[in-house]
Amino acid sequence: GAPLSEAETGILKELYPSIKPFLNEKGIAAIEEKGTHIVTALGDLETTLVGENADCAYVIFDEHKKAMCGIEEAYNAGAIDFRKPISCHLYPVRIKEYSEFTAVNYHKWHICDDACVLGKELQVPVYKFVKEALIRKFGEQWYTALEKIARERSVK
Repeated sequence: GAPLSEAETGILKELYPSIKPFLNEKGIAAIEEKGTHIVTALGDLETTLVGENADCAYVIFDEHKKAMCGIEEAYNAGAIDFRKPISCHLYPVRIKEYSEFTAVNYHKWHICDDACVLGKELQVPVYKFVKEALIRKFGEQWYTALEKIARERSVK
């Protein structure tokens, strides 16, 4: 599942009744059996999955089989005021906290290949694709510094 903060687990628990109408039957069944989030064997907090190593319980599919987030659909419909967990908003960027620093890395996964091809064609690097989420996580000043570094590196 997607990584969650302690605060996000409480938010999901509180908002689940408003999110539920936007989910599919399998997702609802998984959440009602396992809870709105799980704790992994390593003690990490994550979104519930439908089955072992399967889809996130909050994923839904449109008529074109495009995966979407049920939490975000509830947000877009005005049913809740929480967009979605930050790790989902940032994806395919993953954040890893270390004692001395925070790592911000691209998570390469085959399902993102088409998006990467399109991004390259449109000249939209990943950091620009997830701009809003990076600002949500780190702030405007941090993002401005990232843009400056990216410009300096592209000149070389």
